Amino acid sequence: MRLSIASLLAVAVAPIAVSAAPFRRGTSNPTGDVVRFAQVLERLESTYYQEVLSKFKPDDYTAAGFVSSSIPIQELTAIAFDEQTHGIALGELLTALDLEPLTCNFDFSKVLTSVSTAISAGRAIEYVGVSAFLGSLANINDSAVLTDGASILTNEARHQSIMNVLNGNTAIPQAFDMAMLPNEVVTIAQAFFGDDCDTGITPNVELEILNVGPITTGTLLELNSPPIDNLNNTESSKFSCQILVGNLDVATVLPLNECIVPAGIDGPVLVWVTSDNKPLDSDLEVRATQQVVAGPQIIFVDSETEALGQLVRSGSSHGSSS
Repeated sequence: MRLSIASLLAVAVAPIAVSAAPFRRGTSNPTGDVVRFAQVLERLESTYYQEVLSKFKPDDYTAAGFVSSSIPIQELTAIAFDEQTHGIALGELLTALDLEPLTCNFDFSKVLTSVSTAISAGRAIEYVGVSAFLGSLANINDSAVLTDGASILTNEARHQSIMNVLNGNTAIPQAFDMAMLPNEVVTIAQAFFGDDCDTGITPNVELEILNVGPITTGTLLELNSPPIDNLNNTESSKFSCQILVGNLDVATVLPLNECIVPAGIDGPVLVWVTSDNKPLDSDLEVRATQQVVAGPQIIFVDSETEALGQLVRSGSSHGSSS
């Protein structure tokens, strides 16, 4: 489906409308900043897949456990084409608005060290895309525009399922996905932004999860972020770790030093550090963002196996941080 200029504009603006004050710089054209940001995200995804396809050879995929290199190469090529098409459409919108796109370089060197790491990171990138569009739909009142926006969301969700399978895990791990605010999206995506990339949206403080290897239920998460690194025991007792999954209305709240992945989780998980123990809500309109100290960060907890994933990739490791 080729989106109209009006539809593209409405879809691009909607995610920012969720946040009361997402911009960190003054501007006479905030809509232009929003459209530029939307294109940056699409270019990020497109560039990522192009670099993955360029860096790794067929033998690299089979060495990583794929039963055939043609499977990941074919799927990654299809996803790259979709993301490039989205970026071109948004570029046409910027031209129609007589606006220049943001100059933004990307750095994926940290996650292009191996096929396994690259495929895992791609899984996280796709889920961020799903969450960004999911967060926007509630703000679209026009039915035609809503259909256009939903068509992008369903496309991103298909990408997500493919990336789940390429990781050797469950294609559809949860019955519900999680929506994110614009600043939450940038908090995760900024890890790949170059120094020249200014989206106009202020991210939260970045949260790192330092665990190496599979993350499963019962894993103690090792959290790293400037606001919590130098806390003493008394201070840290006031902070909380919050874990949100798509099947829950509110996050699970745990003491900061006891951030253990609860039982019964499979699939994507968002993690925050907050200054109190009031649960963050899955509903963006009531999520108490003022208590967020750092995050979110996304991890995947793969507690179940599925035959489809095992057919694609033998000997895969279940559970991962991204």
